[in-house]
Amino acid sequence: MIITDTHTHLYSEAFDKDRDEMIARAMEQGVSRFFVPAIDSTYTNAMFKLEEDYPESIFLMMGLHPTHVKDDYEEELKHVENMLEERKFYAVGEIGIDLYWDKSTLEIQIKAFRHQIKLAKLYNLPIVIHCREAFDEIFEVLETENDDNLFGIFHCFTGSLEQAYQAMSYNMKLGIGGVATFKNGKIDAFLNKIDLKHIVLETDSPYLSPVPYRGKRNESAYLVNVLEKLSEIYNVSKETIAKITTQNSKDIFKI
Repeated sequence: MIITDTHTHLYSEAFDKDRDEMIARAMEQGVSRFFVPAIDSTYTNAMFKLEEDYPESIFLMMGLHPTHVKDDYEEELKHVENMLEERKFYAVGEIGIDLYWDKSTLEIQIKAFRHQIKLAKLYNLPIVIHCREAFDEIFEVLETENDDNLFGIFHCFTGSLEQAYQAMSYNMKLGIGGVATFKNGKIDAFLNKIDLKHIVLETDSPYLSPVPYRGKRNESAYLVNVLEKLSEIYNVSKETIAKITTQNSKDIFKI
């Protein structure tokens, strides 16, 4: 059984003391494909080192995370452009809008988001969207950018059923992780109304650990807990969930 983690920050400082052991634990559980989103230029070398160490298993994205859209965002976007020009990446991400931490940067967050969508289209790459308290703003941008070249993943989807359908209308898969296991996560109440062909699995490790690890450091091995929860929600085997969601990831990332 091949399980795919479509969103994991394996280069995070949270894993500095046991990164290889953590990856080994994931692989023992069948999680053998890891898609790694970017945050900003300060993590690029660490991402390359991961890819060098695990060339068969780790697939990198390039992008500027919305919480890191600061006064120097134009320089950071130039770094994204240069990297996409120089070598292969599997997505532009994670990108989007985050109004939880700082609403004052909304204008430049929108500029950065739109610019990176255009870069993704230029290279025929999927986008991986970060959305926190910003569904309306995200959808407004996607509506203006919507065409046959727009596709990707709505990472860590936490919206309503209506918002899920709207996200899917822009050719987005829904990234489902630990939130699906939370008592107050809400998405577990309607997920079975969404065809599995629209779902991919993710951890967002080291964040958003599933039950029973909630509040602790997340890691890719815990994706099996998400898999078990989706097996219950959809009333199909874990193998079926793993097979369909891995195929979905292949369709998106083209690998």
